[in-house]
Amino acid sequence: MTTTDTTGADTGTGTAAHAPTGSATAAAVDPAIAPAALALGDDALVLAQRLGEWAGSAPVLEEEVALANIALDLLGQARVLLSLVGDEDELAFLREERAFRNLQLVEQPNGDFAHTIARQLYFSTYQRLLYAALAASDGPLAGLAAKAVKEVAYHQDHAEHWTLRLGDGTDESRRRMQTTCDALWRYTGEPFQPLDGLGVDTAALEPAWLDSVTDVLTRAGLTVPTGPRTGAWAAGAGRQGLHTEPFGRMLAEMQHLHRSHPGATW
Repeated sequence: MTTTDTTGADTGTGTAAHAPTGSATAAAVDPAIAPAALALGDDALVLAQRLGEWAGSAPVLEEEVALANIALDLLGQARVLLSLVGDEDELAFLREERAFRNLQLVEQPNGDFAHTIARQLYFSTYQRLLYAALAASDGPLAGLAAKAVKEVAYHQDHAEHWTLRLGDGTDESRRRMQTTCDALWRYTGEPFQPLDGLGVDTAALEPAWLDSVTDVLTRAGLTVPTGPRTGAWAAGAGRQGLHTEPFGRMLAEMQHLHRSHPGATW
């Protein structure tokens, strides 16, 4: 699949339209990268599931298509990454909640449209910086990252466009956008914590992320949140398998069909 924006321009490489190709099997991959592949795969899988929940409910038809395209891009990334660790279906549908290593940011409920856009802005800005760094490296994830960064550039552009539109729109749209930017700010520190097997200094990406997000929010007429960007609990967060309450409900829905019909083929 090739994603398009609302003008019809070609915006992505379309990894989601087909099964993973060009990636090594789990047995052939250095097990040292497994923690990173699992975490990044879970990020993409969980956010794809969240965005898919907008099907039939987006505010306008164009956005229904756009959000579905972003979800499919992320699903394609997840399939490649999870296939580096093991069987992608088993990893997606048979793990328990504590075995998932996704960021708490991506598991947050969609809320209203402003909430979805703020979540996407925060995550896609981070993901684009990360994949650009991975693509520039000579590590085993460089090939995937080089493809995915083109898709993620569209995801970030889409989120920035809507942040500007909502922030500079009506009083109500500005209020909703500011409220959700503030609410999600607490989850934006976790992406920059060290991740085993990644081969990239995530902490070094944080200043560029903060500069980019600050620029977008400022241009949108919004106030950059000032609260803490990580939780106070020393035990960790999503990368350690500790998730927020909504994640369990989302996971139950995502896994229901597979668990109800074990071993079924289609």
